[in-house]
Amino acid sequence: MLRIAASPRFSLLKRSLATHTITTAPTVVAAPPMRHDWTKDRVKRVYATPLLDLVFRAASVHRQHHDPSKVQLCTLMNIKSGGCSEDCSYCSQSSRYTTATKASRLLEIEPVLEAARKAKENGSTRFCMGAAWRDLAGRKRGFERILEMVREVRKMDMEVCTTLGMLSPTQAKQLKEAGLTAYNHNLDTSREYYPQVITTRTYDDRLDTISHVRDAGISVCSGGILGLGESDADRVGLIWEAANMPEHPESFPVNALVPIKGTPLENNEPVSHHVLLRTIATARIVLPTTIIRLAAGRQGLSENEQAMCFMAGANAVFTGDQMLTTPCSPWDEDKAMLSRWGLEGMRSFEQRSVARKENLGMEEVPAEGGAQSL
Repeated sequence: MLRIAASPRFSLLKRSLATHTITTAPTVVAAPPMRHDWTKDRVKRVYATPLLDLVFRAASVHRQHHDPSKVQLCTLMNIKSGGCSEDCSYCSQSSRYTTATKASRLLEIEPVLEAARKAKENGSTRFCMGAAWRDLAGRKRGFERILEMVREVRKMDMEVCTTLGMLSPTQAKQLKEAGLTAYNHNLDTSREYYPQVITTRTYDDRLDTISHVRDAGISVCSGGILGLGESDADRVGLIWEAANMPEHPESFPVNALVPIKGTPLENNEPVSHHVLLRTIATARIVLPTTIIRLAAGRQGLSENEQAMCFMAGANAVFTGDQMLTTPCSPWDEDKAMLSRWGLEGMRSFEQRSVARKENLGMEEVPAEGGAQSL
């Protein structure tokens, strides 16, 4: 048998390693202050950082402001589909286009509550309800039904979100009084590119609704869609708009366009993964305390591609049976995937900015229906 004798130098090193314990405590890096004075040029420079360096920086910022082991699981339900008078060129719910999506009436309360209970049982802690409307004008009875849906879902100790089109200040206050946690109203893209996508509602209309929501004490969920035909400058412009709001949005959904037959954008090429990754990482750096929500289009990503998005700072997903008009990854698949990564679900109201608007101390955050072990 061949024997290799250890050299005296190796033996000394081995003894040294065995008898010395490193007792230095890990260095805690203080999170830098949040900025509201971003310029487009500065956001552009962040966005243009070499991709791996950008992801590394975003991951570092993420760990300064968030628990990197936590992901918010959200479920979205379409409570009134189709027949919308808007001309959003990506949306199959517009009455202006011939698509497979058919107009339907607003759902009754009980099927919605049943879906919310199912979502909670499967680990979701935020339940979102969407109605295909331009606004709530002339929909008093329908709005009253939605307010009751909000009240009942909130009783389940879940976060409640709606997206109902444009709101007046009074409507926003009514939603807050009913218990609404967050309101989704995406900017979609930059101010400059916006008219190429939508003509029936202005960019300032969207910002006005966001202001009404914020003033009512409701958390703002506002992001955009990639793959509309926009440029890098437009993605920078979208992030810049969110960064210069009086308060950074509580969540920033990043959607990848799912082209739908019959819409003007049906032939658009899918957005590349590196563009999606670069957008998520830039948003994480510029909006450090915001939840970055990997939203529509996620089902088209491989597990490795999704993992990179979470490395870059994404920390929320939609999961369940369906999004508004596009496919969604099922709960079981998502929970198995996240478990492989060592991630677990956030509790309801775990995000500090949300808890503050709900007048909850962290000790009041519900222990059930939240921290789900995946």
